[in-house]
Amino acid sequence: MSNPFASDTPPQTLTVSQLNRQARTLLESHFDFVWVEGEVSNFVVPGSGHWYFSLKDGNAQVRCAMFRNRNQRVKFTPENGDAIRLRCRVSLYEGRGEFQLIVEHMEHAGAGALQAAFEKLKAKLLAEGLFNPERKKPLPESVSQLGVITSPTGAAIHDILTVLRRRCPAIAVSILPVAVQGEGAAGEIAAAIENANRWHREGKVRLDALIVGRGGGSLEDLWAFNEEVVARAIAASELPVVSAVGHEVDFSIADMVADHRAPTPSAAAELLSPDQREWQQRLQQIEADLVRLIKRKLAAAATELEHLRKRLKHPGAQLREQAQRLDDLEQRLVLAQKNLLQRRRAELSLLESRLLARSPLPRLQQLQRDTSQMQQRLEAAMQHKLQQAGERLAHLAQMLDSLSPLGTLQRGYAIVTDVDGRVLTDAAAVKAGDAVQARLARGRLDLTVDAISGDD
Repeated sequence: MSNPFASDTPPQTLTVSQLNRQARTLLESHFDFVWVEGEVSNFVVPGSGHWYFSLKDGNAQVRCAMFRNRNQRVKFTPENGDAIRLRCRVSLYEGRGEFQLIVEHMEHAGAGALQAAFEKLKAKLLAEGLFNPERKKPLPESVSQLGVITSPTGAAIHDILTVLRRRCPAIAVSILPVAVQGEGAAGEIAAAIENANRWHREGKVRLDALIVGRGGGSLEDLWAFNEEVVARAIAASELPVVSAVGHEVDFSIADMVADHRAPTPSAAAELLSPDQREWQQRLQQIEADLVRLIKRKLAAAATELEHLRKRLKHPGAQLREQAQRLDDLEQRLVLAQKNLLQRRRAELSLLESRLLARSPLPRLQQLQRDTSQMQQRLEAAMQHKLQQAGERLAHLAQMLDSLSPLGTLQRGYAIVTDVDGRVLTDAAAVKAGDAVQARLARGRLDLTVDAISGDD
């Protein structure tokens, strides 16, 4: 009995490596960059400096890898349990056949929406001219009474008072306590600015300038200073306002509207207190420290770059793949190398002897010719079949159109049905006063029977 599964051409058999490589290629070619949001778990940082972790939600999780050249640009180090948002590529780690995400960018979850709201309000206020330099008031040459609008328990007020005590203890400070983050914080800040101006106009408290700010934090923590109500209160202030929100790298809407922006609360106190020579010396010291730090960073970067240049053997995706596989292969490589070389030498010797005995070139050439001929015949047969099928489909469509009741309606006929949708073929099936419907080629008519007559 013949074998029904027998075939002249055996099916292609893939190695595991080939299968994983094809799966990886399929994933990376099918997906463009995607944004994914979830919770961090199993976060680890090996000696290579790459980040490996899982991103999960309530029902699933996926492995993630963020290589060192990318994670160095992230301003924070994620921790297990953090909610983050990733811009990444979908890929497969061939070494373990593991589905994974290659992360290019990371931010706290929700930061994207807040940034969009920030840019929208920024564009609105810019169009209104609230950022124009000509509308901003100059700072007073000397300050005897200073208003500070911030949290009474935060680090910002401590830094401001410490600087003022050191530089000019004679300056009187009026603290207007407010919440600087959370629901209602923006309203409290705006109200404090309005109160300070009203007290100044009424002569209750004579203020020379206002500091509005808080210490550093995330975009969410600083959001009260990006609210429109705070921006408009600052713009309407008769007193000069110095905005001191967060750290030097943080920029808020309040910074842009204020008469002057200080990089930190301490810097705001320095700005509004005398002792110009000490301020200049401090700036020079900061500049010198910054230059040293930059030089040290540049030297470290140059060393690291040289180290990476020596290690770099393959660009792009292959380099990232090899970096990830390095830990898996390192221990096995030394032991497997000798055995592999011995096997390959034996196989090479055997193949050389077989090749000398019989060259496969003529057979390969004949197979290529046969394959080309069969391909041409197959293409011709497929074209013929498709043409026949197209002709038959057109014929059937023409027959169906000729039998369609809609074609009859196009010639001026109508289909009449009773209220239950039954087609009427006999006038005796209705009586005077009954409601009927007439289906036309386009639309329908709702009719009432006035009279019934028999056949002509």
